[in-house]
Amino acid sequence: MPALDPLELSYADHSTWWRQRKFLNLLLVVAIFLSPFANLTAAVAEDAAAPSLKRKVAIARFSNETKADTSFFVGKSGDKLGKQAADILGARLALTQKFLMFERQDLDEVSAEQVVAGLKAKGVAVDYLIVGSVSEFGRSTESQSGVFQRAKTQRAYAKVNVRIVEVPTGRIVHAAEGAGEASSQTKRTLGVGSSAGFDQSLDDKAISEAISQLVSVLVEKMTDNPWRSYLVAREGDFYLMPGGSRQGIQPGTTLYAYRKGKSITNPLTGGVLELPGSRIGTLVVHSVHGEDEFSELAFLTVTEGSISESLDQYYLSDK
Repeated sequence: MPALDPLELSYADHSTWWRQRKFLNLLLVVAIFLSPFANLTAAVAEDAAAPSLKRKVAIARFSNETKADTSFFVGKSGDKLGKQAADILGARLALTQKFLMFERQDLDEVSAEQVVAGLKAKGVAVDYLIVGSVSEFGRSTESQSGVFQRAKTQRAYAKVNVRIVEVPTGRIVHAAEGAGEASSQTKRTLGVGSSAGFDQSLDDKAISEAISQLVSVLVEKMTDNPWRSYLVAREGDFYLMPGGSRQGIQPGTTLYAYRKGKSITNPLTGGVLELPGSRIGTLVVHSVHGEDEFSELAFLTVTEGSISESLDQYYLSDK
């Protein structure tokens, strides 16, 4: 439609011209208003398309460092509080959908080194090991009595300490502490009202609150470094890698192959350091197979570069 010139319009046509002008101005305002949302939608769509590659995390059973080593605080395993803390933390981390969780099923007290060795013996190469302890735990009961009213308050308090061990290097990369408290109250007025015995659920709530303070920082620390995986075999033109769709790996996912850097011993700490690797090629996931996230395998093809040495000399990354 050709633009209307207000100087050439009759009086009767001015209303049409004003309606056209208002309509164009409205379109301009709407476009300006929606442009940030269009950019946000594109960013969200791009993030949704990017694979969420999961780190492999093992939780060692928490130790109970409190003096609550008798009575109802201890179960058949000899460490009820430690078991509660480990179970709650494992459930919280699993809910983030960012990790593959591994856990010791036996109740033996073992060191972090023994836990890692046991997982490796089963063919599980974890990225991080979480070692923790319940360092403080206590309960208190307060009663208040008046002429017409009685009140009873039960409180439970817990403090949890955790350490993140980077398994490939054996270093403690982060330590954190969380504290939590839970309480319940009953009141009776002139003999009428609620009454309650010992509230054992407060133990769980206090530990859960302490764990809640740790989860976000643990997730941040364990997802800081680029995701890594390894080639385990070659079948014809395909290379095999542990992982599949449940780990965020889909057909078409692009990964980068790196040749491992040289390992050296730090003369100050005695620890083994791995120098940065060098990128040597690009691989694309062709297909994934497996029944669950622990048995899946991805088949990859090389689209750039070449892999000419033993497979254990390489690792894969998403960046």
